[in-house]
Amino acid sequence: MFATANSQVHVRTICRVWLLGSVALASAAGADSTNTGKARWVAHAREVYFAAQKRFEAEPTKAVAAWEFARAVFDRAEYATNDTERATLALRGIGACRELLARDPKSAPAHYYLGMNLGQLARTKTLGALKLVDEMEREFKAARALDEYWDYAGPDRNLGLLYRDAPSIGSVGSRSRARQHLLRAAALAPNYPENRLNLGEAAVQWRDPKTAQRELAALEELWATAQTHFTGADWEASWADWNSRRQELQFKAKNLAKPLTSPHAAN
Repeated sequence: MFATANSQVHVRTICRVWLLGSVALASAAGADSTNTGKARWVAHAREVYFAAQKRFEAEPTKAVAAWEFARAVFDRAEYATNDTERATLALRGIGACRELLARDPKSAPAHYYLGMNLGQLARTKTLGALKLVDEMEREFKAARALDEYWDYAGPDRNLGLLYRDAPSIGSVGSRSRARQHLLRAAALAPNYPENRLNLGEAAVQWRDPKTAQRELAALEELWATAQTHFTGADWEASWADWNSRRQELQFKAKNLAKPLTSPHAAN
């Protein structure tokens, strides 16, 4: 087993997009120049969303129906065409999670998907987004305390990206905490490509060629097996994103490893 998570739909790679827009989907769309891939992903996300909504409306007090709906909301919001649509969807997911937490405060998936939908809402805010970051941090920490394996070490993964990408002045940004959580995610779910990619990309950002090369080697080792494990329509968008990011990571890590030369060095 890769990890003991129960989630199935993964058109998302959260928290890299917490305030900056959908980097993951932009990258994945670039890998499919005809945009036919994106059309399939949008259609699939809508199909899953409406099915989850129907189950939730039929059984509004059932925990699984609630958090599955919140997860589907997040995934559909990834393809929102404007801030109004994204905010409307995010608030539905937030509401479902908060209703579930009122009944069951120890629901790890409710805390987790609440944090993720708060991230979608933050993307729609020019002012006030940073206030939501504190809530996101709190919810991911709560999810981590209840089930650190959830969604392939999702709580640590999201905390690591939150600390990596948030401003260090006036917000929660912290390289040391980002490294701690990204490393933990990779340790908990080492065969989940997203965790290795995140850590490798962070290493490039931090100019750490040793870690970048280590994560590339880990990706090389796990790639073929992961392709047989994460299969089907639920994973198509993720693979487009992962393939594109892996190629970019290889390029950047190679350049990072090159020694710096002085412009005054002798010919």
